[in-house]
Amino acid sequence: MKRQSHKIIHNGEPTTWIGVNFWSRVGGPRMWRDYDAAVVGEELAVMRDHGMTLTRSFFYWHDFMPTADALDEVLVERYRDFLDQHEKLGMTTIPTFLVGHMSGENWDPSWREGRELFSDVTFVAKQAWYVRELTARFADHPAVAGWLLSNEIPIYGNWHTAGVGTNDSEVVGSWAQILIDAVRAGGGTQPVSIGDGAWGVETTGRDNGFRIRELAGLVDFHGPHVYRMETDPVRQNLGSAFICELLDIGGKPVVMEEFGLTSDYVSEDNAAHYYRQVLHNTLLAGATGWITWNNTDYDNLYDQAPYSHHPFEMHFGLTDKDGRPKAQAVEVKHFAELAHRIGFERLTRPDSETALLVSSYLEAQYPFTDPMDAPIVFDVARQSYIAAREADIQVGVARELDGVPDDCSLYLVPSAKQLLAGTWRTLVERAENGATVYASVYYGEHGTQRGPWWPNLDEMFGVTKRTRYGLVDPIVEDELRISFLVPFGGIAAGEELTFPVGGNENSRAYLPVEATDAEVIAVDQHGRPALLRRRTGSGWMVLGTYPFEYFATVTPFVNPESTWRLYDALATESKVVRDVRVEDPRVTVGRMDHEDGRRFVWFVSQSDEALSVTPSTVTGHLVGEDGDRIDRLDLAPYAVTVLELRD
Repeated sequence: MKRQSHKIIHNGEPTTWIGVNFWSRVGGPRMWRDYDAAVVGEELAVMRDHGMTLTRSFFYWHDFMPTADALDEVLVERYRDFLDQHEKLGMTTIPTFLVGHMSGENWDPSWREGRELFSDVTFVAKQAWYVRELTARFADHPAVAGWLLSNEIPIYGNWHTAGVGTNDSEVVGSWAQILIDAVRAGGGTQPVSIGDGAWGVETTGRDNGFRIRELAGLVDFHGPHVYRMETDPVRQNLGSAFICELLDIGGKPVVMEEFGLTSDYVSEDNAAHYYRQVLHNTLLAGATGWITWNNTDYDNLYDQAPYSHHPFEMHFGLTDKDGRPKAQAVEVKHFAELAHRIGFERLTRPDSETALLVSSYLEAQYPFTDPMDAPIVFDVARQSYIAAREADIQVGVARELDGVPDDCSLYLVPSAKQLLAGTWRTLVERAENGATVYASVYYGEHGTQRGPWWPNLDEMFGVTKRTRYGLVDPIVEDELRISFLVPFGGIAAGEELTFPVGGNENSRAYLPVEATDAEVIAVDQHGRPALLRRRTGSGWMVLGTYPFEYFATVTPFVNPESTWRLYDALATESKVVRDVRVEDPRVTVGRMDHEDGRRFVWFVSQSDEALSVTPSTVTGHLVGEDGDRIDRLDLAPYAVTVLELRD
């Protein structure tokens, strides 16, 4: 299956954005009132010298539009100077129009008077005028690279009102269309997007009205904002990448519009590790732009909102209050140097032979389904993605709503409670045509229609289920051990894998079955079938009677756990080609191909310890930047090494 590698296009050529969200340390959000051109110039030069040649900048709405029918012309001219400084430094910027939310504070224009942001026609008309007028002032400036309608407007939009607000996707879509039309009416030809954070139901399972599918036809790129709190380092390091995978919607590029961390939460060396992981893992997941949050610290603004009541927001900077670059700024510089050396804008991801199927119940909101189910789809799919990456499978993420790809050797359906009835038929067809289809059972965390909604499970997998109506078969142990009865994809007969067990009284359950025409591959510590397969046509239907991926999802500090061994075996049995791999799941391998024929391989450590690995290749060998052959690779904690694969 094809994996997204869509690019931002500038002057007809693909381009890579590496930049930073920018507020000056003089004033922060109020920088335009207290504009210090000299300080701004110094700040921009530091960013440029660390590889960030693009900024995202902000028209603080309260200040730029002091009345309903006027712009503050003094601030407009200060912004023009800001653009001129970019041009002199060889930099560009993405102006952001509706800045009513920032860093833990919402600000209204003084003349809003409680009007609804998205559906009040007079208020939307004022927004459109504001966007059109500002665009007309600056559309021809060479320093403008793109446009964003807002900053995290879902947070701002329902500040005063409930009901319509951002819960109505039709209203949101109309609002976005009007404002994007205003950009074009003002002469803006550069790429445009919304600035909403890509927090729609398609990436969260929770509908905030900003449905990415519905907005994809309006925007030129998707812009996720990712600041997740996690309970596992690998989930943290690969979480942004999985979101990028999910944003393969409408054929639009993915730009990491915001990501970063506050120094109040993390040591500087671990901050650098996090930046390194996010940058490289999202590149491998198809991202084509990175705009970190943010350029500097704001210690001198301690008595100014939002920093007075959200003091941790003062310290997201890549530089400190005096302009000293932090370690994470150096990481961005190294990443930018690699981008220049390799030519990120000319890279694509190779096709995948493995599809991770994401249930449509994440986003479709079918009638009489429980909203608790949707976020779990995200969680288990992400855990499956992690396990596949640990097994060095170049996995593709396929949304059920877009159909099941027909060109894969292996299909992963992890901890699935619900798929559409027709999808199960399609999966059986894929197996009959030679593929391996793996699905693991999951009952759900609530009691409403609890159980796997799998039609004809017995016939599909060659088993007889021994379940009881309205009851689950609970797992009482805190650890699941499965023993293999036969060799399976590199796992020897008699070998045992262990898995954590988690969940509540509904989800901590297994599927009791008896094999009819299925082969039992592995059993649990009580001798009950845990993994079975049934031959159908020239392929296999493989059943996991335990929700392996869900158990890992709800277990803190668990990765790598044994699901990667299971996926590794499935890939081997399915004859999935892995051009380059290592035996240690703490090092993930990813490949990208240059249009000139060169192939580059990333080795990304997920360990806080130094590691040494021996990569294996199907054909060819690996070389370093100097052209010397590399047979053994030493990786510092959370390090990234990029080699070239040559014939």
